Amino acid sequence: SKTYWAQLEGDVTNESLKPLLEGIVLKDGQCRPAQAKVIDRPDLWDRAPPVRKRNTIPTTWIELTITEGRNRQVRRMTAAIGFPTLRLVRVKIGDWSIEGLSPGEYQVLSVNAPKPKYFKKIPQKHKKTARRHTTSR
Repeated sequence: SKTYWAQLEGDVTNESLKPLLEGIVLKDGQCRPAQAKVIDRPDLWDRAPPVRKRNTIPTTWIELTITEGRNRQVRRMTAAIGFPTLRLVRVKIGDWSIEGLSPGEYQVLSVNAPKPKYFKKIPQKHKKTARRHTTSR
């Protein structure tokens, strides 16, 4: 799963996020249901260049968790419900999160992933040798 914080254009309510919770249909097909909720503005670094500012149109922050990885999926999902994405930050992938890290800071983690089955070496019982056939004319 991937979790994002998204700043959306407009006054978003938890009720207006309902299509995302049920699985919205995009041009490339049905999306799996997502987890979505309105959140307070997160404490993030300044964006360069800054997000466009419109005094007459409010913005709302949401937290969105998806289990797919389609091209520009979050932006397309929010646009499909009528709230274009102005800023998008991926804050979590699975159990790994950026929380507690400053911009430019990183943390080295060790993982012990199991070796995939398709790398298993298959023993060869018989070696085949190539024979050269010659023809005389």
